[in-house]
Amino acid sequence: MDQHPGGAAPDAYGRLRVLVEHRPGGVVVRPEGELDHDTVEPLREALRAGANAGADLLVVDCAGLTFCDSTGLNLLLDTRSETDATNTGLVLAAPSGMVSRMLAISGTGAVFRICASVEEALATGSGAAEGADSAGEDPAGEGRTGGRA
Repeated sequence: MDQHPGGAAPDAYGRLRVLVEHRPGGVVVRPEGELDHDTVEPLREALRAGANAGADLLVVDCAGLTFCDSTGLNLLLDTRSETDATNTGLVLAAPSGMVSRMLAISGTGAVFRICASVEEALATGSGAAEGADSAGEDPAGEGRTGGRA
């Protein structure tokens, strides 16, 4: 089921669309477009709701992000703190090259569990949310085969 945080239409913020899907195994939040200071609020609302939904796992599908600045990175770090407080696993799925580079350059990639796809993230369950990438690869995804070793 898709939901739009705060009742906003998908294009209410113009450059960012946020979809939320409750699936077996967890809540999937799909931001699509540009994530920055001007567009962060609908994603913040969706991630906060996901962290407090009672699900074992919150998956952020990063495949649709075309831009993400430090505001977006700070939101992901804040979400990690919220999911830790609610004992909810957090996984970043399918980060685009730009998102992967941001995680690598900032040194924050090791803070997140990173999976190649939403399906992989849901299959790993909440226990996989601890630590770095399942394949032990760098957060930039170089050499990623899309699966687990």
